[in-house]
Amino acid sequence: MRMIIEERRDAADGVVTLTLARADGATLPAWDPGAHVDVMLDNGITRQYSLCSDPHDLRTWRIGVLREPGGRGGSEYVFGKLHGGDTVEVGEPRNHFVLEPAPAYVFVAGGIGITPILPMVAAAARAGASWSLLYGGRTRSSMAFLDELARYGDRVTIAPQDEVGLLDLDGPLGTPRPGTLVYACGPAPMLDAVAARTGGWPAGSLRVERFTPLAPDPAGAEEAFEVEFATSVVTATVPAGVSILSVAESAGIMADWSCREGTCGSCEVSLLSGRAEHRDAVLTEEEKQEQSTMMVCVSRAERGCPRLRIDL
Repeated sequence: MRMIIEERRDAADGVVTLTLARADGATLPAWDPGAHVDVMLDNGITRQYSLCSDPHDLRTWRIGVLREPGGRGGSEYVFGKLHGGDTVEVGEPRNHFVLEPAPAYVFVAGGIGITPILPMVAAAARAGASWSLLYGGRTRSSMAFLDELARYGDRVTIAPQDEVGLLDLDGPLGTPRPGTLVYACGPAPMLDAVAARTGGWPAGSLRVERFTPLAPDPAGAEEAFEVEFATSVVTATVPAGVSILSVAESAGIMADWSCREGTCGSCEVSLLSGRAEHRDAVLTEEEKQEQSTMMVCVSRAERGCPRLRIDL
């Protein structure tokens, strides 16, 4: 969709928000909290940004962008080239961070990880659920949407690191709470700490969204295997160090993709037979155990599994 930037606003130090509307004035696709969209920049870079506006507003979407000077160029392009009135190509919403119904929630956000959490908090409040939010950042001035969160009062704990140190996760997460779901988004060390604190919680309590790839498992499988592209009626060998996605492209098989890092979910396909070693940061542990889908940009066959059959 070609979209016009209706407003660009400085949301915090190093964070801007872009409010987007369809250039043709048409209604936008519906979305739910946790959804993100691909933004295709004119410099050839595609980046994923969480929607952080009101899902009931089908005229505009809002995204938040963190400036990363040491990144791969996406945020620098947004900060330097995109302004109110400019147009940009945006994909349909996708959601691998779905807010499941629950009587209670604990939300944990770090830095720009507040973007998918913001509409979740609003949805939990509308549903009358019990909830709390722990929101950390480097400094108070670097933390976006503090004005919007202020209306929730003491349900929200603001924890700038330069004022209070690292997030105190023992308070909200130290004691397992059956029936409570934990949603977390932010830097990898924070997510690892949240996972450690919720290790004793009931299975399925924790849902996370990562902005960076998982570190590779040094003991992971890295050997050749066969893949049958069932829809395309093609069988090919996937060498060590080469992705299924790359092999598909070499065989002329069109596959959806965006990040090629296992973080966006664009390349998810159905796994028809065989067992995958999941290297993505999208699927939950329960979904990985189901062995029903896989991300072909990073995931491979399990060691000892000679062949995968996928719906591609």
